[in-house]
Formats: sequence, C-alpha cells, structure tokens
Amino acid sequence: MSPAVSEAVSISSKPIEVESLVKRFGTLTALDGLSLRLEPGTCLGLLGPNGAGKSTLIRGIAGRVLPDSGQIRIFGAQAGSRAAHQSLGWIPQELAIYPRLTCRENLVAFGKYQGLSGAQLAEQAAWCLNWAALEDRASHAAGTLSGGMKRRLNMAAGIIHRPRLVLMDEPTVGVDPQSRNRIFEMIEHLRAQGMSVLYTTHYMEEAERLCDRIAIIDHGRIIAEGTNEELIRSAFGTRTEVAARFTGNVESIAAWVERRGGRISEGAAQFTIHRPADVAPLLEEASVQGIGIEDVSLHRPNLESVFLHLTGRELRD
Repeated sequence: MSPAVSEAVSISSKPIEVESLVKRFGTLTALDGLSLRLEPGTCLGLLGPNGAGKSTLIRGIAGRVLPDSGQIRIFGAQAGSRAAHQSLGWIPQELAIYPRLTCRENLVAFGKYQGLSGAQLAEQAAWCLNWAALEDRASHAAGTLSGGMKRRLNMAAGIIHRPRLVLMDEPTVGVDPQSRNRIFEMIEHLRAQGMSVLYTTHYMEEAERLCDRIAIIDHGRIIAEGTNEELIRSAFGTRTEVAARFTGNVESIAAWVERRGGRISEGAAQFTIHRPADVAPLLEEASVQGIGIEDVSLHRPNLESVFLHLTGRELRD
C-alpha cells in the first residue's frame, strides 16, 4: 500500500464501522437499521439465511450500494471513497477473472486497476502467485485451471494491492475438500499478517474454524454477535441437545415433537434438555405415546444449533 493511502485513512479507526444502515429496494427493506463493527486484525464471520441482507451489506461496504440512511466507514473513510477503496479488497462469490489471460496476466491486470505499476506490481504479482500456490501455473490460461485453482486465483486478484481489510464472500463455494483446506491456509496466512477480514459463508464449520467473532443477520438486522462459545452459552446455557429418530406415523411423531418443544430436522427430532438425565423421561413419554425409538444421541449445542434457534431456518433457506 502506498504512503498516500496510509495518510488518507485513519490508522486508529476500526476497519469497518456500520451505523444504523437502512437500504430499501421498493417495498423490500434489505437492511433495517443495521449496525456492525470489525476490530483491527480480526476475522468476523457473517452468517444469515438467503435474503437476510448479507449481500446488500457486503456491496454497501464495497461502495457498490448506496444506503438510504446510516453510514459505513472504512478505517474512518466513507465507503465508496478513494481512500476506502484503496484500503479494501473484495473477493466476490462469482469468479471475476479473465479466462483467456494467464494467471500472471490476470494479476498484472488487476494490479493495474488498483494503481500498481513497475517493480511494485511485479513484486505483488509474484507474492500472490506464491500465496495462492499457483507459481507453477503462472503461464497457464486461467480458463484451463481446475475449479479450486480458479478460486485461489480469484482470491489473489482481490488482494493484489495487499489491502488492510478484505471482504470474502463465500470463497470456498464449489471447491473440493483439498482445495478448501488450501484456501483455509491462505486465509490463516493473511490473518497472521494482521489483515482484517469480513467473511461470509454457508458452512458452519468454516465460521467456527476461521472467525474470531460471528454476527448473525436476519431480516436486515444483526440479531446476535459474539464468539462461538458466547453465542452457544447465550442461546443454550449449559443445556444439551438430543437427536432422536422415531418409528411410527410421521404426522403423529411430528405433532408430538412439536408439543414437547422440539423440531424435526433432516428426519430427526431435535430437543434441548437441561441435564443429560432428562433424556430418560423424554423417551419414556415417547414410548407411552406408542412412538418407537430407532436411535438416540446426545451432543453439546454448536453454532448450527444457535443459528436454527435464532432464525428458525436452515442457513441456505
């Protein structure tokens, strides 16, 4: 990053400060007074069902969507300003690379878009190729790469100017497990260098692994925020989750589960109990109701449990 950029933004300001943000599209309120902050050098995971407002928020931070009211600041600079743009990297969910250009040519092109040139551009392109483990593919056309390699090149293009803050919008969509692990390592490398990250994902395990804090958005508002442990403790305390598969009339089972305060998810009944010993009366009642028991397991609530508890929806709903 050039000295001019450092002078244009405030070193002491937070990477992202969103205050009372409202954005409407006709009669639809996408963001409804949303406020959010990202601390320096941390990774904040943004989770929410489809249509919750994630994409609108990300595009607002990137300066692509103008809010109806409220404000967004990037290191103290107004979102969409030149200073904010130069401090920010954006890795979109959609691949944004040129298939007929080589990996190196792609990085050079995106570097020029960011104002890089000469030795600095060559140095940054070389660094990105190494970071993305694409050095041996530097002269290969991007269109010939595997899906995972294209994702890694897409990420490299988004940070060619080595920003202090990067928005990562589902960077592992459609990649195999091996490529996903490599992407995790890339992100952890950036984290180790002090980069601040806003990370959206549909995979709970990614948020649990990569994010210092997690914000859950629904209906255009942040409805919960904290560390993984804080969110679980706030939603469930010391309670335990019970997953049970029953045999019998499906409609009768569903009605009984609902009366007992549970829910059906992927064919299994889900309950929360205060103590593991409480599972015995639950199963005894099922037996009295003529409901057969096929399988029972107990486990501590996790981030997915919190998400379902707060939104009532699966992450991809």
